[in-house]
Amino acid sequence: MTTTMKAPPSTKREIVDVPFAHRALVERLSPGGRYIDAESDVDSPWVPFGDNAAIKHLAFDVRQGIFSNILWIKGPGVVGTHLHRGTIMMVCLEGSVRYLEYDWVASPGGLILEVPGESHTLVTDNPDGVKLFGWMQGPIEFYDENANFVQTSDVWWFIEHYENYCKEQGIPINEKLYI
Repeated sequence: MTTTMKAPPSTKREIVDVPFAHRALVERLSPGGRYIDAESDVDSPWVPFGDNAAIKHLAFDVRQGIFSNILWIKGPGVVGTHLHRGTIMMVCLEGSVRYLEYDWVASPGGLILEVPGESHTLVTDNPDGVKLFGWMQGPIEFYDENANFVQTSDVWWFIEHYENYCKEQGIPINEKLYI
């Protein structure tokens, strides 16, 4: 049985004044919608992340501990073993990537879902590396090859990563990234 939409999208290209009881509160308290250009460095630069990788920061939400970015591993490489304390959703934009702990390889357009409490080691064998768009919630704990804790990276770490680089390079901090 197919479902027919009872309220199809309008064909008119005009703004419709939708009634909403809390509009004044939304206008006063909401940071509002925004657009972040991920193709250029206008809104966010590529910030080095080790010798073979960079991160383009896209959003920081300190109230919910959520951050979004594009991770670019520029050639074959590894992001060390890490444990997620929150949910991670990533889309492979370019190249390919896998986890040593799983038997699949993500390719462009593929969705990667990670749940709290799992640890894994991200690897790209692709000569061109990989670009991953991610929406992450909660801290990520990194461990060395002997399972010794190294550091925690959370929304605050990612903000500091972005802001320190911008300050070092004389790049203005983009307030649009903070939601």
